[in-house]
Amino acid sequence: MNGLKPIKMPSAKEKVAAELRKAILSRQMQEGEVLSLDSVATQLNVSAMPVREAFQILARDGLIQLRKNKGAVVLGITETYIKEHYQLRAILESSAAALAADPEADISEIESVYEEAAEALREGNLRQYTDLNHAFHSEIWTAAGNQKMKNMISELWNGLSMGSMVSEEDYAKVSIKEHGKILKAIQKHDKEAAQKTMYDHIMRSRDDMLTYYK
Repeated sequence: MNGLKPIKMPSAKEKVAAELRKAILSRQMQEGEVLSLDSVATQLNVSAMPVREAFQILARDGLIQLRKNKGAVVLGITETYIKEHYQLRAILESSAAALAADPEADISEIESVYEEAAEALREGNLRQYTDLNHAFHSEIWTAAGNQKMKNMISELWNGLSMGSMVSEEDYAKVSIKEHGKILKAIQKHDKEAAQKTMYDHIMRSRDDMLTYYK
């Protein structure tokens, strides 16, 4: 494919926060587990600064409790927390999709990322698809034109919500199909459809994540 553009990646602190949030929500990290600043930085191949900033984000969100020794401890997560987390994401992201459907919004980057993601999936490049999944959502937040909203959504991001009963490839196939519906609504400047398809997309992710709690 010609004319590929660099994938816009999340900031280091957003990436760390997303990885930790996903691990906690999916129970890969259990209640009471101690997180070391240095250990997390080493595992994610980042410096200590973005880990410290990510700890602050997750502490505000009630996922971890900070400790005086620069570490943190994982707090308990309930189904109610999961539902509230995804409900907030759905409200904010669906609103962003509606704003992106405005005729004045520049959606060229959304279209470009969608095509790259579809190509990555056809080639079986699931690692690249994971990055492009974030990029697709991020370009919608950007097209919405509300920086404060974008910042809030970015801090809530938790990556692919695959659930416990689906492979990464199967998840990607469902994801790209739903992304196509969202993009189509945005291209038609159908704000109501854009809002609904994005809301449904996030709520489906919620249901997938809840399979860890069955």
